[in-house]
Amino acid sequence: QVQLVESGGGLAQAGGSLRLSCAASGRTSSSYAMGWFRRAPGKEREFVAAIRWSSTSTWYADSVKGRFTISRDNAKNTVYLQMDSLKPEDTAVYYCALKSVSARIVIISRANEYDCWGQGTQVTVSS
Repeated sequence: QVQLVESGGGLAQAGGSLRLSCAASGRTSSSYAMGWFRRAPGKEREFVAAIRWSSTSTWYADSVKGRFTISRDNAKNTVYLQMDSLKPEDTAVYYCALKSVSARIVIISRANEYDCWGQGTQVTVSS
């Protein structure tokens, strides 16, 4: 099994930037994709971005397109979420998650597609 540890959260001003990291340990050979989700207080968890484990294919929620960039560093077994032009509505706990390979159709934005989750890192954006 894979263990995921997020880091890089914190406080930023509106228009500022943060870079989140998600370090994976354990067996990742059966991984299909890594994703970022977020959950604000009183709101449901929502998809943010995802990247294929073995390619550069990426997906983004409409709300973050053009502002956030997901990337990977294979040498470090780490996935990043570069968050630029932050808005107060980006305030949430951000979770990274791993999707294992499967024979079925994958809906990359569905949280229940993912098998392993990190503990989350708080991002707070002030106006």
